Amino acid sequence: MAYNHTTVEQKWQAYWDEHGTDAALDPEQANGAPGVYVLDMFPYPSGAGLHVGHVENYAATDIYSRYLRMRGYNVMHPTGFDAFGLPAEQYAIKTGNHPAEFTQKNIQHFIAQTKRVGFSYDWDRVVDTTEPKYFKWTQWMFLQLYNSYFDPIDNKAKPIEELRNALLADNLVIAPDGSLVENPTQEGMEAISGVGHLFTRFTELPEDQQRTVIDDHRLAYIAEVPVNWCPKLGTVLANEEVIDGKSEVGGFPVERRPLKQWMLRITAYADRLLSDLDTLEWSESLKTMQREWIGRSEGAVVDFDVAGERPDGATISVFTTRPDTLFGATYMVLAPEHPLVDRITTPEQKAAVDAYVKEAAGKSERDRQTETKTKTGVFTGVHAVNPVNGHEIPIYVADYVLMGYGTGAIMAVPAHDQRDFEFATQFELPIVQVVKAPDNFDAATAAYTGDGVAINSQFLNGKTVDAAKSAMIDWLEENDHGRRRVQYKLRDWLFSRQRYWGEPFPIVYDELGNHHALPESHLPVELPTLEDFEPTGDPAGPLVKAKDWLDVEIDGKTYRRETNTMPQWAGSCWYYLRFLDPHNDETFATKEKQDYWMPVDLYVGGVEHAVLHLLYARFWHKVLFDLGHVTTAEPFKRLVNQGLILGEMEYHRFDVSVDELKDVKEEASDGGKQFVGYRKDNGERMIATRIDADDVDKVGSDHVLKSDPNHKIDARSFKMSKSRGNVADPDVIIREYGADALRLYVMYLGPLEQQKPWNTRDIIGMTRFLRSVHRNLVGDEENNVTATIEKTDVPDELDRQLHKATAKVQDDLEHLRFNTAIAELIKLNNAFGKLDVIPHAAAERFVKLLAPFAPHLAEELYRALGFTETVTRAPWPSYDKAKLKDASIEIPVQVLGKLRDKITIDAEAGKDATLAAARGAEKVAPLLEGKTVVKEIYVPGRLVNFVVK
Repeated sequence: MAYNHTTVEQKWQAYWDEHGTDAALDPEQANGAPGVYVLDMFPYPSGAGLHVGHVENYAATDIYSRYLRMRGYNVMHPTGFDAFGLPAEQYAIKTGNHPAEFTQKNIQHFIAQTKRVGFSYDWDRVVDTTEPKYFKWTQWMFLQLYNSYFDPIDNKAKPIEELRNALLADNLVIAPDGSLVENPTQEGMEAISGVGHLFTRFTELPEDQQRTVIDDHRLAYIAEVPVNWCPKLGTVLANEEVIDGKSEVGGFPVERRPLKQWMLRITAYADRLLSDLDTLEWSESLKTMQREWIGRSEGAVVDFDVAGERPDGATISVFTTRPDTLFGATYMVLAPEHPLVDRITTPEQKAAVDAYVKEAAGKSERDRQTETKTKTGVFTGVHAVNPVNGHEIPIYVADYVLMGYGTGAIMAVPAHDQRDFEFATQFELPIVQVVKAPDNFDAATAAYTGDGVAINSQFLNGKTVDAAKSAMIDWLEENDHGRRRVQYKLRDWLFSRQRYWGEPFPIVYDELGNHHALPESHLPVELPTLEDFEPTGDPAGPLVKAKDWLDVEIDGKTYRRETNTMPQWAGSCWYYLRFLDPHNDETFATKEKQDYWMPVDLYVGGVEHAVLHLLYARFWHKVLFDLGHVTTAEPFKRLVNQGLILGEMEYHRFDVSVDELKDVKEEASDGGKQFVGYRKDNGERMIATRIDADDVDKVGSDHVLKSDPNHKIDARSFKMSKSRGNVADPDVIIREYGADALRLYVMYLGPLEQQKPWNTRDIIGMTRFLRSVHRNLVGDEENNVTATIEKTDVPDELDRQLHKATAKVQDDLEHLRFNTAIAELIKLNNAFGKLDVIPHAAAERFVKLLAPFAPHLAEELYRALGFTETVTRAPWPSYDKAKLKDASIEIPVQVLGKLRDKITIDAEAGKDATLAAARGAEKVAPLLEGKTVVKEIYVPGRLVNFVVK
């Protein structure tokens, strides 16, 4: 019969399901087989279902997993669902359906789609972050953070009780800045501060202050921080969820406001998160993204006193990486959220400052960091004293300074910082050069940020930048105006969300408002059933509506539950651990299973997760490692980011239109055109309208209208999105072309890491390849094609090609070069098509090579060859290195540098034999007759050239 992909694929998907073909064995059942853990970033189960971006990611790990199983490894390739999240809650609000119902429906749809593509997941290990048996352990892990602190001496997390005991034993005292000092003597304290009584002994504090000290050192703690608050959604949003001052979901206004939030002390791990990157098999570009996000910088904290009588004793501390430029500081800037803004602003400036602060609250941090030469700000009415020269410099409030980085205040050195230069130019503030610029540098137009020697800087003059930094820090410390500091761009993880659809915190509050950890026996804390998920506009969140759920009794005392929920990141930052032991109710994963499977050998996912999920997961894992709950220091050994698959090529023509975009849209609509955007060209607004590919010709590198070749067409691919209508639906493609064809096409588009355009019409090429394979090895009675497979010896030339193909495909799979491996299989199938009889051993080898890529057809062919077991567990074919070389080779022969003929000789032929064959070549011999050969150029295996006269 002709190849019917639907029948074959459904048959083998049912077989794999029934037999558990793809299940991983637990270590004790593996009979000594080494374990390999292959993982892709698990999806959020949206209503849109699986898309081709998922297919690319999952096909890559699936092909690799199938290959490793055939190599004899015990492969764990699991999947699950990151199922908490705002979209489900918003859908529930709109429809009145519970988000759990919506989520479970989507999960079942995802599973059905995934099975249709033939992905070899271990379906017994599926996890769902919304299941109580899963988030019980998310809550348990939060309690590990809550009940721990970071010991900077040993550079690791420890139980909070160890800190309490050390403080009670006076082994630690509290320094003036709130930090802890180990085993200090009275003399030592005086040497550090000059005033010993500024240090505080824990035992001398009242009970409530002791509690505050302990709470302030927990890895999970409460702090009042400025956040992106969206009243309409009723929740705090991450910076990445805010675009142009509006929520990414719904487009609702977002404002900056201070709220008490649960925070995780990820900054304590900044140095370890940085240094351990060197141990990972990740791309340098990805490592660079994490390094830049962590943003380690060395410098100094400098204290500036506020001048005058308002307010008493106010000091502004700034962190700077360029203390060598202090003499060039001509003004200061406070972030709008800085606590000193309200304290120091004069009555005359209060109205202007308040208005500016309110305006800044409506901007996201991303918007405030956008580079623009036009800076905004307002004068507070007061000045600060520059400690190095006693000059009074004005203090401004400006939104280009962020509260979350450094101290929320800067000393502005406009001569040597471009943003400060633009602000100083805007507000006509002094600009003082303190680093000598080259003679050809125009300091009137830009800040000089290069190296040089210090000038106009008193005791620093003549020193290089590095020497001046060191000398200035020494001076600041000696004169009690500052101190050395390592600073990070990374901020602590804001962990509260004012949502219903998330993990409840295992935290309760007593009548005094003090927080307490729930006993582990109370886990999991499940969500109450609500009818109304609408946000209340109150930062307490929708859970305050669950009156019967709020109060809980513990040991005869009544407590009130925390009504915020955890962010979606909570469940996704440790899910890879639960796959190891998904049915264990006693622990999240045994040490034995961790030792066998961890760390993840290959992790594949989108680069958009480079600095959030991946950083959060690494931090969470390191805390668990410090506390002895996991056995590896890092979770993901090798990580690869798949490239984005773009939508199909779109063709646009640009037409001159009116000035107003509203009118442009109306004109496009009235004219029956599909409006897709606009641009400005020579001052005129041009609208883009989409046209059919059939109306376009390609002339050279240009696309033009068929009807008017002088009219150039814009041709490009865009990111797939429902709004553009360019999303490729895997279900539709599978129905028409088959899952194997889809898998092959997605992998054949180009290198895994590169961005690639989609073109559904090209899938037919993979369908033809699969049909050709079927004809060659099985036949096609409908088209009167008979395949002849016999157990005969494999001809030497074909045998060498098979061994070379095996080596090539194996090496490509090891390095995830799927596109070139598929090309090799196509080449080998073409060779089969030229044979009247295909040796059985050759067909068997080919089917095994094909199996990871097109598993359904491979299973069918393997049975057709007479095998009764599944090809999934068949041994991967080995290859003979001696057969990777050709028995004979073809060499070009030149005369006077011009190609005249080609000779075929034994691959092992030496120089003399090669030259003799070249002289006797049919088209060369006449050209040498009667001539003197003055030189013979011989390049072994590559070339022969005769120079004659």
